[in-house]
Amino acid sequence: MRSPQTPPADAGFSLGEVLIALVLTLIVLSAAVETMARSMALAGTSRVISSTNHGLQAAMSMMVRDFMQTGQGIPIGGVPLPNGAGAQEVFRPGPTAGMTFAAGTAILPALLPGNALGPTLVGVQTDIVTLLYADRTLDLSVFPLVNIAADGSTMTVNPAINIGGPDGIRQGDLILFSNALGNALQMVTADPVGQVVTFSTNDPMRLNQRSAAAGTLMNLRDANGNFPPTTAMRIRMISYYIDTQTDPDLPRLVRRVNMGNELAIAMGVENLQITYDLVDGVTNPTNVDQLPAANSPHQIRKANLFLAARSLEIDRQTNEFFRNSMATQVGLRSLSFVDRYR
Repeated sequence: MRSPQTPPADAGFSLGEVLIALVLTLIVLSAAVETMARSMALAGTSRVISSTNHGLQAAMSMMVRDFMQTGQGIPIGGVPLPNGAGAQEVFRPGPTAGMTFAAGTAILPALLPGNALGPTLVGVQTDIVTLLYADRTLDLSVFPLVNIAADGSTMTVNPAINIGGPDGIRQGDLILFSNALGNALQMVTADPVGQVVTFSTNDPMRLNQRSAAAGTLMNLRDANGNFPPTTAMRIRMISYYIDTQTDPDLPRLVRRVNMGNELAIAMGVENLQITYDLVDGVTNPTNVDQLPAANSPHQIRKANLFLAARSLEIDRQTNEFFRNSMATQVGLRSLSFVDRYR
C-alpha cells in the first residue's frame, strides 16, 4: 500500500523579496561609494592645503635666514659701484632681463628694497629685494693678496688659502676688495688657474668697469699707482622676486645668488610684499614700502615679509585653487651692529 506523497515545499525567494534585497544592497553600496568619494575628496583637499602651506613655510624660512645674515661683513655704508664719468649702469638681478640699479647709484647698501619692481599678479604689483652679506665658507681675508694686476684684471691669492676646493672660487662669484683707501667690488669671470683669479671687463653685471671715474678697483691705488696691502672677501648678493617668465601659468618665488641661475623655492606664489621699519632718531618710520626721501636703506632695522600662494592643482571640493598667505618680521641685527674694534 503506497503512502500518500507530500507536496514539495516552496524553495527560493519571491520576486518581491529579491527586489527588496536588491534595493537594500544598492542603498548600502551607494552609501559606501559616497563615503569613499568623500574620503578621497577630503584626502585631496588635505594634500592641496598641506603642500601649499609647506611651500609657503619653506620659502619664508629661507628668506628669514638670508635676511638675518644681511649686512654681515659688509662695510658700513655699503659697497661702492662703478659710477661717474665713463660708467654704465650696473645690472640688477630681477624678474626682467636688463634691469639695472637706479641711474647714478654710487653705493649699494646691504639691503636694497625694490618696491613694486616685480610683476603684477592678481592685480597687485609685487616687490623684489636685494641683500648682501659675507660668504664665510671661504675666508679670503686671512692673508693679504699676493698681487693685483696693474689694470685690476687679476688677483693672486696667498697659497695658504685653498681657492680650488668644493667651496672655492668659481666663475660668477663676487669679490670685495678692501684696503686703507676704500672698497671695490668685482665679479669673477673664469674659474681660477692655480691661485690666479680673473676679472674680465665683460662680466654679466658690469661690475668690472675699471675705466669708470669712481667706485672701481682702480680707485684703491695710491698716488704712485700701486695697490697698498689689500684683502679680498667673497660676498653673496641674494635677490628674491616672483618669476612669471618661465611659466606664466605657474608663478614661482625665486632666490638668485649674484647673477646666477634662478632657483625656484616655492611654486604658485602670487604675491611678495616687503615693508620696512627704520630708525632715524626723529620719526622712526614703520611699515613703509617706499622709503621716505629723508631716509636711506642704511637706516632699515626690521623687514616685514608677506607671501601669498595658491595650490598647484584645483581642489575637487571647491573646483578652485586653494590660496593662503604667511607673514613674519625679521630683525636685521647686522645693520645696526658696529664693530668698534675694526
